[in-house]
Amino acid sequence: MRSATPVVKNIIIINVLFFLGSMAIPGLDDLLSGYYWSSSNFQPWQLVTHMFMHASIGHIFFNMYGLYLFGSALENYWGSKRFLTYYIVSGLGAFVLHNAMTYYELSQIIPQLSPSEWDMVRAEGAAAIQEGKNFIDPLMRKANSALNTGMVGASGAVFGILLAFGMLFPNTELMLLFPPIPLKAKWLVFGYGAIELYSAVQANPGDNVAHFAHLGGMISGYILLKYWQKNTTDNHWR
Repeated sequence: MRSATPVVKNIIIINVLFFLGSMAIPGLDDLLSGYYWSSSNFQPWQLVTHMFMHASIGHIFFNMYGLYLFGSALENYWGSKRFLTYYIVSGLGAFVLHNAMTYYELSQIIPQLSPSEWDMVRAEGAAAIQEGKNFIDPLMRKANSALNTGMVGASGAVFGILLAFGMLFPNTELMLLFPPIPLKAKWLVFGYGAIELYSAVQANPGDNVAHFAHLGGMISGYILLKYWQKNTTDNHWR
């Protein structure tokens, strides 16, 4: 942590505090996770708070480790204010794309349900999820999972950070752990993006990973980078 830049260090501290709080305070997950806009659990502040919540020690460790590795370089390059703006925008983009895909998913399921079944999902589904239960009917179960499962994690923002690092320092060589070979940053970013796109379009709801959120972080980060490039003559975009 001694080499972490100020904003990166504070983001890590906040994430750890939120993670500890979620273990100590019942109901905090439901209050701060990111829910679909028409879920009874949705609150406006979740657009931001969801990116500080995590589901497990492994989840928070790998997100914060990625932020530490790549975020500090970007904060040194951009400055703290611009870095924080980029981080938040990437996280918001993750939330927006994830919910856009939830809207699409529900639009395919709802016409197959009777009005009474859909009303039951909306009225009783959130409470069932909180109790670790779900509907027996496959369509009702799928609709309830889409509507009332909260999204958590800094992954969208971290994927945005990874994209920015690959674009700004494309030829920086990184040593992979598995396999232990050097790889230029631009190819790492391309590989991650391709894997997430493939994973997102595959029908595998059981992996509990919001792949479209990762893509949303990368897409929104790319748009912001291009906007900054277009609207400044400063090579360092400060």
